[in-house]
Amino acid sequence: MTGELVGTVVRLRPVTHDDQSALVAIRKTPEVFARWRGEDLDAEFLADVEDDDAVRLTIEEAASGRIVGLIQFAEEDEPEYRHASIDIYVAPEVHRRGIATDAIRRLVRHLFDDLGHHRITIDPAADNEAAIRCYQGVGFRPVGVLREYERQADGSWGDGLLMELLRSAN
Repeated sequence: MTGELVGTVVRLRPVTHDDQSALVAIRKTPEVFARWRGEDLDAEFLADVEDDDAVRLTIEEAASGRIVGLIQFAEEDEPEYRHASIDIYVAPEVHRRGIATDAIRRLVRHLFDDLGHHRITIDPAADNEAAIRCYQGVGFRPVGVLREYERQADGSWGDGLLMELLRSAN
């Protein structure tokens, strides 16, 4: 994807090296870091920019142009299983302001209408109630719990919630 996607309150554009300081600063906030941990966030950012397995988009507030997060998607191209998966983080100061909802809605429209997907998945931590409410507001529905899905900061395993959105239900 080379262009940008414009929503109601956000603009999504491909991540560039110039976004590093803003996106790493967001990832370092305690609220985001709790869900998007990492050892060396600057090195991870650089590796992610070069990684072709996912498409990463910087989320900007449309009105101000300020970077407020990242949304990404990956595609499964095997014809019998073709679908897309998404993931997102936004700066804590824009939580509950419709930024994530608008970014997800706009990306979902792109995945359905432009890329021809029929199913999109997202897999928040099962205890991330705010994220789950946001995704449900866009139309995602729970499929099931992914038990002991993700390593936690303390070394234990935490559950994930597999959610999906079908084009036919949209």
